[in-house]
Amino acid sequence: MASTLRHRIEQHCRLYHSDVVAVRRHIHANPELAYEEFKTSEFIQKKLTQYGIPFKTMAKTGIVAFIEGRKKDKVIALRADMDALPIQEIKTTPYKSKVDGVMHACGHDAHSAMLLLAGRVLNEMRHDLDGSIKLIFQPSEEKIPGGAKAMIEEGVLENPKVRHVIGQHVLPTMASGRVGYRPGKYMASSDEIFLKIIGKGGHGATPDLNIDPVLIASHIVVAIQQVVSRMAKPTIPTVVSFGRFIANGQVNIIPDEANLAGILRTFDEEWRATALEKITKLAETMADSMGAKCEVTIVNGYPVVNNDEELTKNCMQFSREYLGKRKVEDLEMRMTAEDFAYFGHEVPSTFLRLGTKTRGKEVTNLHNALFDIDEDALYHGMGNLVFLSYRILEELID
Repeated sequence: MASTLRHRIEQHCRLYHSDVVAVRRHIHANPELAYEEFKTSEFIQKKLTQYGIPFKTMAKTGIVAFIEGRKKDKVIALRADMDALPIQEIKTTPYKSKVDGVMHACGHDAHSAMLLLAGRVLNEMRHDLDGSIKLIFQPSEEKIPGGAKAMIEEGVLENPKVRHVIGQHVLPTMASGRVGYRPGKYMASSDEIFLKIIGKGGHGATPDLNIDPVLIASHIVVAIQQVVSRMAKPTIPTVVSFGRFIANGQVNIIPDEANLAGILRTFDEEWRATALEKITKLAETMADSMGAKCEVTIVNGYPVVNNDEELTKNCMQFSREYLGKRKVEDLEMRMTAEDFAYFGHEVPSTFLRLGTKTRGKEVTNLHNALFDIDEDALYHGMGNLVFLSYRILEELID
């Protein structure tokens, strides 16, 4: 049964291999930032219309399409994100970004292309589906508060109700065509921390007359690392990093203020709240003790990506049936974050990785100006999505 299904899906995917590459290249060449994905959304809508798949728009630029199988109310969803990053692409390819300062450096072009063509295959095979499929094309994964939350609030998981959500993301360190899963906690929560240290500026040669915000901010950056090394339980992975430190003084001028921006990443929601309180109190108290003031702004980001144990283990087995045992890997926990987490807080969900590493070529990491993928992975990725959809509807939902 599974082998017959695999053969049928592979036949369909071979027909559309060039199409999924073309779609990916079009989206890659025309990237748009979070909630600016108007042309991307329009392009996907035209393709869905061409494929005969009904859809509606929501959350500004988001799309939800519906493929009705034998049972309309037995529904799972497949999700892809559409937004690009504010990065200048420096790699020269025929499909290089046409937009200055914007590129698909995180694979969202590939995600959307695979979902679109997987949807085409599922729609052509819909009379054999033991349920129905929602295709979720989501805006703004890269920018808090994220498009997943907005689409959920606008009812993307309702009418008819979705039972499971499957998300897929490329992984440039994994061999092309392989997939990876991790049951349980997989990706960290994400919060943004903004600190404004207000002191008293003046001449750098008269430090006794100043309240130096640069020195105070430096002490705060170092001290906050104690939240990780001395306050967090060793069993809870935690990261605090500051990536921006702006003082805008001169070689001999101490500025009036310094501004810091950083992140907190962790895997426990209770500790997450406690850690943010400790960071706030530590920064405020340390600044006060040195005669300055610290204004703390916390922007709460995405929760922990928690893959449903049972669903994920079953999906691993289904992928072994489709791709082969050797092409399914166990993933390690990652300190990166994803707003796919919101789907998992609503219904049992899983977030899998698709390897896109080209053999013999140097790996270019996500969010890198040289990032690209092995496009042969697209064929395996869309086929795996189709196979998972069939097997989940057959085996996991009554």
